Amino acid sequence: MKYSFLMMLAFMSTFMSSASSCNKEDDKINTENNAPLANGKIKIKANSQTFIVTLLDNNSAKAFKELLPLTINMIELNGNEKYYDLPESIPTNSSNPGTIKNGDLMLYGSKTLVLFYKTFSTSYSYIKLGTIDDVTGLTTALGSGNVTVTFELE
Repeated sequence: MKYSFLMMLAFMSTFMSSASSCNKEDDKINTENNAPLANGKIKIKANSQTFIVTLLDNNSAKAFKELLPLTINMIELNGNEKYYDLPESIPTNSSNPGTIKNGDLMLYGSKTLVLFYKTFSTSYSYIKLGTIDDVTGLTTALGSGNVTVTFELE
């Protein structure tokens, strides 16, 4: 009788532990959605060139889309990015992407909008808002200094 009780207790303990870890994994998958946002195409205009961005289906990208249209002066940084501090915070769930890609549109912290025009490795955390569909001519359009950029709905 004691043996049966102990076996049942061990089985239940193992089962509960497995169920608990599955739920944590499911939560992780749900918070890291890299799927495109339905109706999530926007335009970026810089120096008379237009680029199409596909936004991701996350709360940060949705909040950013609500700010559009937006014409801003983006500041050059490190020879690989342009950034702008938004007037208000956007909800975030940042993580380290490992590699930043040319054409990534990201949020650093909760207010700094960053448009990357070179691919490189990073140790910083960002939330990805979206990616430019075709980066041909992006580096030239953004230039080597600060640049005025317009973000608008497609």
